[in-house]
Amino acid sequence: MIKYIAYCRKSTDEPDRQILSIEAQVAELEEFAAKENLKIVSFITESKTAKEPGREKFAQVLEMIERGEAAGIISWHPDRLARNSIDGGKIIYLLDTGKLLDLKFPSFWFENTPQGKFMLGMAFNQSKYYVDNLSENVKRGNRQKLRRGEWPNQAPFGYLNINKRIEVDKKRSKYVQKAFQLFATGGYGYADIRKFFNENKIFNKSGHELHLDKVKRFLTDPFYYGVMKFCGELYEGKHPALISKKLFDKCQEVVKLKSRKVKNNKHFFDFLGLVRCGECGGAITAEKHTKYYKRTNRTVEYVYYRCSKKMGECSQKYIDKEEIEKQLKEIVLRASLPPFAAKKFLEWANKDANSEKEKSTEIISTYQLQLKESGGKQIVCLRDISTR
Repeated sequence: MIKYIAYCRKSTDEPDRQILSIEAQVAELEEFAAKENLKIVSFITESKTAKEPGREKFAQVLEMIERGEAAGIISWHPDRLARNSIDGGKIIYLLDTGKLLDLKFPSFWFENTPQGKFMLGMAFNQSKYYVDNLSENVKRGNRQKLRRGEWPNQAPFGYLNINKRIEVDKKRSKYVQKAFQLFATGGYGYADIRKFFNENKIFNKSGHELHLDKVKRFLTDPFYYGVMKFCGELYEGKHPALISKKLFDKCQEVVKLKSRKVKNNKHFFDFLGLVRCGECGGAITAEKHTKYYKRTNRTVEYVYYRCSKKMGECSQKYIDKEEIEKQLKEIVLRASLPPFAAKKFLEWANKDANSEKEKSTEIISTYQLQLKESGGKQIVCLRDISTR
């Protein structure tokens, strides 16, 4: 008797909306197997689209067939197995090689003959055509909506979807307008705008705080001055604009300046990426300021480091380059080599080139002498530094 694997699948895709639920498919296949006297060795269910290859559970079914654990598959309809040419081709190939002996469907007749495989291939192709055609219809419908000035997706932050129309969110829109105004001054960063929303308890539609990426996206979205950007193309929208194009353009100038500043910072500041804030763990950013002294006729550059405050609330203020160098030196000076590691370091030193070997040996010998003089006591182990 042929052993069968029962495979049930349902996704949230448009073509699957009218398909039986997984529970209903399982019940139907159990009843069908009992009626046809078929032996099911395993039920495998999956909630994933079949438009593209890469389903884990479907791959598991094929692997079981390859290993000889079963030689047949039961499913509600061929479109449960495949809606793309690759997965459909795998099924037919297993039939051709004799590893898959039979397919059973309560809603589709199949016989393992040339005619049967031809009809199966037609069923797979028909399923793919249905998906492709539906996708094209959706795209065509979206383009038509856009030409009419209608937004085809979920309303952006600050707007609401009401009766298939885009309406202004009276609560959030005022803060969105203010955010654009603040950002346009150039004195506020993305984190500052995010903080502005959080302090005023203006959250996303799920009730959570806005992510920094969300702030960046809406500050660069032309939707807010009345133009819809969809798939790289611009369309005039019928929805109410929250800001003027002049204000939006000013914000884009600030975006470019900030992008250029971040890009260039890496080449000028010594400690970026090396240290983090001791209070909140946030990344450290830096700024360079110049001051002209008229009495001595000279210009002096000052570098200041500060917490980016992207991890949340943080009370830390600016510190200058000299102060951060001082803190780093104190950490390094407190570090000493533990005795158990001295031998290992000597072994590493022996593998170095002669010049590097002499230098490494001298350093380790110095540490050993210091340890001996201090009675073998350590100030700070190297491994402790990483936990600070």
